[in-house]
Amino acid sequence: MRAKNLLESFKYAIEGIIYTFKTQRNMRIHVVIAFLVIFFSFFLKLSKTEMILMFFTISLVIVAEMINTAIEATIDLITDKYHELAKIAKNVAAGAVLISAVNSMVVAYIIFYDKIYNILSRLIYNNK
Repeated sequence: MRAKNLLESFKYAIEGIIYTFKTQRNMRIHVVIAFLVIFFSFFLKLSKTEMILMFFTISLVIVAEMINTAIEATIDLITDKYHELAKIAKNVAAGAVLISAVNSMVVAYIIFYDKIYNILSRLIYNNK
């Protein structure tokens, strides 16, 4: 499956994204959370730097999930029998997704905490 031109290369890449979204529950979860985070990022008026960090972090999680899917598919292509090395490869790839997801939560906490705290404080103190 060799791309004949640049447009065909993009087509194959988009097919990979769609495949991952359709077949991987965690990818769908990541995408839904990403859209929510982006929505709240605009609502909370993040700075350009904060938005760049958000998009980079979101991309990291999605890319890690796609690499995990590719590794799992490749191992499943090679063998349908249990093998300790196959288990290690799949677990390490899943671990990479977990680390990127935890990283995204830490970044979101650091960026959103003060903004949400200030909004809640104003709501609480203005109602007294």
